[in-house]
Amino acid sequence: MNLGTPRIKPRLAVRGVLLIEDSLLLVNAYKGREGGLYCAPGGGVEAGQSLPENLAREFFEETGLQVAIGTPCLVNEFHDPTGTFHQVDIYFHVSYVSGDPRGAWRDPEGVVTERRWVTRSECATLQIKPDSLIRAAWDGEMMIYDALEPILR
Repeated sequence: MNLGTPRIKPRLAVRGVLLIEDSLLLVNAYKGREGGLYCAPGGGVEAGQSLPENLAREFFEETGLQVAIGTPCLVNEFHDPTGTFHQVDIYFHVSYVSGDPRGAWRDPEGVVTERRWVTRSECATLQIKPDSLIRAAWDGEMMIYDALEPILR
């Protein structure tokens, strides 16, 4: 038990893994860090809604796309070893339902400013988190658990 630095409860978030024509949809990870770090679309869970309901809402806000929520494929924890931040992301495979995957859109909260379709080979040229996202997207593993990955700044 760590009795040193006080910790807050982990934040719970959901993210969607969408592949269309062998390209994965990614978004910029942090407001103000456009182009630097990419992740799967999604966001924080609100109480009183299921994980799939939260993901459908967050995915639409961040991409303008409506998706059907499939099965979970990855659980990732990341934290700040020197601070109090700790987040648990649950990733689900999702499938495209509607919206323009390549058209104009705007995140109403202004957090996501870029959405980007990438092939598996292009992923090697980008900074993508978590490290196990590429395996979850393309390798068809049933479930991956990725524990306590340090946060990038």
